[in-house]
Order: sequence, then C-alpha cells, then structure tokens
Amino acid sequence: MILESLVIPRAEFEKRTGWELKDGIACKADLCVPLGIEIGETIDARVIAERLHLPLVHDDASNLFALGPEGGRRAITDVRAPALELDDWRGNIFHLASLRGKKVLLVAWASW
Repeated sequence: MILESLVIPRAEFEKRTGWELKDGIACKADLCVPLGIEIGETIDARVIAERLHLPLVHDDASNLFALGPEGGRRAITDVRAPALELDDWRGNIFHLASLRGKKVLLVAWASW
C-alpha cells in the first residue's frame, strides 16, 4: 500500500489491507490482534504497522511510504545489506561496504 501521508482514512486502510479495525482490535480472517488504541475515522499508519507487525518503509526521494503485508516480523524494512566480509582470491578480507553508493551484483554458487 503506497501512502503519501502516515495519517490515512480508516476505511481506505481496511479496504486495501483486508484488516477490519473495531473497538481497539484489528481482525483479518480468524486472526484478531488487540491494538491498545482508540480507532477513529483516520489512523496513524506508523502505530498500526508497529502493532500488526506490518513493514513500513519511507522513500526519501519521492517522500512516499510503503506499507507491506504482515510478515510475522520477518520483513525487510531497510534496503541496506548487512555487513559482509569475504576473502578475495588473494586471501585478503574484502568489505562489501567499501562499494557503498555503487551498483553491485552478488552471485552465489553451490555445488549441490
């Protein structure tokens, strides 16, 4: 769900995500999650994302937000790769971070 603002109409959130918000509870199919907040006609996407474990990311260049589907806390919410150190062909340590700002292609291979 692409957002221009973190304050969004409740009806739009429900329609686009499948979650039903009522009486401080969010329900989707057989799953209900207590939110611990009052639900009005508008909601704060940041708070809802935190309570429902929905990934929420912001793009500085476009000033847009993306609210993703529930991922069971497994969602990637940052576009930065983890610190990665590998031996090069000479046995020297190579830091992936040294390529920050450049396009990088990582190729993995396994013999099985």
